[in-house]
Parts: sequence; structure tokens; C-alpha cells
Amino acid sequence: MVAEITFAPIAHIQSCYPDRFGIPRQAGLVKSAYADIVFEATEENKLALRGIEEFSHLWILFFFHGQTYRKFKPLVRPPRLGGNKSVGVYATRSPNRPNPIGMSAVQLLGVVEQQKTMRLQVQGGDFLDGTPVIDVKPYIPYADALSDASSAWANYQEPSLPVHWSAAAEAVLLADGADGAAERLRCLIGETIAQDPRPGYERGKDGKPGQRWHMQINNYSVFWTVYNNIAEVIELIKVDG
Repeated sequence: MVAEITFAPIAHIQSCYPDRFGIPRQAGLVKSAYADIVFEATEENKLALRGIEEFSHLWILFFFHGQTYRKFKPLVRPPRLGGNKSVGVYATRSPNRPNPIGMSAVQLLGVVEQQKTMRLQVQGGDFLDGTPVIDVKPYIPYADALSDASSAWANYQEPSLPVHWSAAAEAVLLADGADGAAERLRCLIGETIAQDPRPGYERGKDGKPGQRWHMQINNYSVFWTVYNNIAEVIELIKVDG
């Protein structure tokens, strides 16, 4: 057995999620989650990316960075099971793994070549900003889409939370309305909250009186509550910088 394997990142991801909280638990759940996979514009990378624009979707293999744990746990508690039932880590997609490698299928929107970078513009990802990329592979429908597959307790998508906006949050949203930016931001925030990113033991419940949740999306701080099984964006603050 090989004692140790070392990988060097080939690129990094610029994502709309600068913090872990709020990131979709699976790729494809938030269609409006846009990201760039950023390569250095070397001749080698230009050659390696040749023809990739002919594929509609890609597999992205990446390193789970920004984690707080120091040692992997063989048993984890998936949010889909309410956060109170343990299963083996290999039966989950938890980032807390012996080798913290993630794999996500995303839609490729385009390839942009700049003076210093080559960018794959993708949507539907579940990436933390700054994520190191290990590999990129084309998604092959006839081989990768398995119609007879089953997935036990993760065999269906959970219902989404309805998302409402307060007048104050709506006013901040509309102030950033140039070139459709407000509507794109509304979709991104709404789809992210609709997945209910709260801990497993909080999901499906109303928040406690006065309880509100906070997450960072792009350069906005988003505050929201849950009452009568409806999420409401109560405050939106644009962060400079």
C-alpha cells in the first residue's frame, strides 16, 4: 500500500459563499449559485482546457478547506436524519472524512480567457469561496446518470421553505438593481434559504422568539427568521470591500 499521496491544486474557486453556513448541502440545489473555477493562464492550462466548452456539465473534485475539525469521525450525524442518528462516514457526503475530498456536478456556462487567468463559469455549485480544485472532468450523461440507482434515506429532495422579504430588506435589495442584479441576488438568497441551512435538529421547526439566523452571501449580510414554517429575510446589509 502506498504510504502517502500528495496532490497539488490545479485551480481555485471564487464562490458566492464566503462562509460555510448557508452553503447548499448538495450541488444542484441552488441553481443560481454562480462560481468561477480560476486557473492561471499558462500555456499548459490553455491546452488542458481545450474542448471543455463542448460539455454542458462538469464534475469538480475539490478539497474541503476551512473546516474546524482536527480528526475525522467514523460516525457522523447527517442533517437529513435530523442530526440525531449516526451512520458511517462512508455512507454520507460529510466533509469530515479521512481524505477531505468533495465531488460536485455543475453546469458549465462558459469559458473566459483573461490576461492572467482562465475561468470556467459554472452554476449550481456548493463551494466555499477559495476552495482548492484537485481535478475537473466532463459529465457524461450515458454513463453518469444511473436511472436505476437508489439512495436509502437520501432518496428524495426535502421540501423547500417559502421565503418572504421584509420591506426593509426589500428596499436594500432594490437599491442594487442595475442590470438585473437585484433579481439575481433575490434568487440566490431565496434559493439558499429555501434549503433551510439550519442545523438538523432545528430544521422543520419555528425559531425561538427573537431568534434570527445570519449568513454571508457575496458582499451581503443576510438575516432571517423562521415562523409558521415560513422564512423571512428581515435585514439585508451590504458590506463594503
